[in-house]
Amino acid sequence: MINPQAIFAHDFGQPEQDYTARDAILYALGLGLGANPLDAEELRFLDERALSVLPSYAVTLCSPGMWIRDPALGVDFGRLVHAAQWAEFLHALPPAARVQGSAKVVSLADRGEGRGAVLVLQREIADADTGALYCRLRQTLLMRGDGGFGGPAEERVPAPALSDTPDCTASFPTSPRAALIYRLSGDWNPLHLDPAFAAKAGFPKPILHGLASYGMAGVAVSRALGHDPAAVASLACRFAGIVQPGDELSFSIWRDGANAARFTAYVGERKVLDGGEISWRNA
Repeated sequence: MINPQAIFAHDFGQPEQDYTARDAILYALGLGLGANPLDAEELRFLDERALSVLPSYAVTLCSPGMWIRDPALGVDFGRLVHAAQWAEFLHALPPAARVQGSAKVVSLADRGEGRGAVLVLQREIADADTGALYCRLRQTLLMRGDGGFGGPAEERVPAPALSDTPDCTASFPTSPRAALIYRLSGDWNPLHLDPAFAAKAGFPKPILHGLASYGMAGVAVSRALGHDPAAVASLACRFAGIVQPGDELSFSIWRDGANAARFTAYVGERKVLDGGEISWRNA
């Protein structure tokens, strides 16, 4: 059984990380940019000579890694899934920097026996030299095998109602190699690589990282509404279903004023991203 006291007391330290233009480019490739090597808009994120960095790259930096596998925490890691992600991007990432992270568990809710537990981890990523805050994020983890420990119930906030007809739609194909490339940005969970591990977790084959489809959403929705993907100021969504490498994401998008929108995404008839929210900095 999970140990809530150990989870809240976990010491994440203040990890530092140096990244270079090569790392930011590798992240963009992991999202699928460069599929058309003549697309000038995509090359902005792949050309080290004048590189724009996707804001969502920040969520991969100073990762706490596989901290939740610590046996002292008692978590059934094999049944852990990334349920939702929220982030705000306060300063544009330079092509290279030394960054420092901080992290803490801010909530742990009990859905009940057989229904799992929900953990929210809050992190900040700042410039290690200047202190400028690049990103503040909240990562929601569903621990499917760890409910019934007697903790507080989950508080659920209903999503705003959306009209039946979106303002626009967009599609975003993924590569069969997407997970193999994306994992090089720091998420080494074998669920995205190892067929045997994925089968043990209940999946027919390795699945795409939730943060990969999250980053793809930032690019796809921005483009669909004529915004610069480099100008994303905040991005959030829930991971409603699995995405397999090679799937095509179909987005439905609703404008929410001049510089914000809401979105969902499907693979075929299956909803895979829900409660999507995005905003952009003013041009």
